[in-house]
Amino acid sequence: MEKRNELYAGKAKSVFTTDDPNLMVMVFRDDTSAFDGKKVEQLDRKGMVNNKFNAFIMQKLEAAGIPTHFEVLLSDTESLVKCLKMMPIECVVRNYAAGSLCRRLGVEEGITLNPPTFEMFLKNDALGDPMVNESHIATFGWADPANIEIAKQLTFKTNEVLKKLFDDAGLLLVDYKLEFGLYQGQVVLGDEFSPDGCRLWDKETRDKMDKDRFRQGLGGVIEAYEEVGRRLGIDFG
Repeated sequence: MEKRNELYAGKAKSVFTTDDPNLMVMVFRDDTSAFDGKKVEQLDRKGMVNNKFNAFIMQKLEAAGIPTHFEVLLSDTESLVKCLKMMPIECVVRNYAAGSLCRRLGVEEGITLNPPTFEMFLKNDALGDPMVNESHIATFGWADPANIEIAKQLTFKTNEVLKKLFDDAGLLLVDYKLEFGLYQGQVVLGDEFSPDGCRLWDKETRDKMDKDRFRQGLGGVIEAYEEVGRRLGIDFG
């Protein structure tokens, strides 16, 4: 398998083509950004930590019957993944109130959401990733409604799997975002699952163990990511 041309460079990852049109190389960088790129820093070891964290989670989800694009770790910062036709929608599940939900609805941070909420956002940096619904998606043709329904079901199935996984590690899965694409006609989980795209709190202290440490200037960002990984049994070397 030969890594070839850079296809895409995002805020924290780059994607490269390979000699197989069905496979790509995803490279996790040390870049860290928040507030639509207004706050940017390099955090040592971040690419390695998120790459190995993502590989661990994706394999857990695959074992639970959730199809993902992950194939295999190639190096500390690289993974081989399936080439998906991505849907421009972020699927978000919230188990506890935090972040934009509190700001939008005026609810207290940390309250339990029962049942968990499900939201969708259009991936569009220029518009600030606005919230959308099934009607918007169908009207503007951003994705097939049937595929969105499958993505929603897989997002909630992911919640069942990961809530228990993190709970057993003494952590609360507060909320998270997932992105899906199509691979040979099947809806498949893409992008990544790491502390960059979810909120994780210590179950006893409610200490934040995710990217909010960077957003809020709390420090110890990578140390928190590594602590979460250690509790899960991930070997960062």
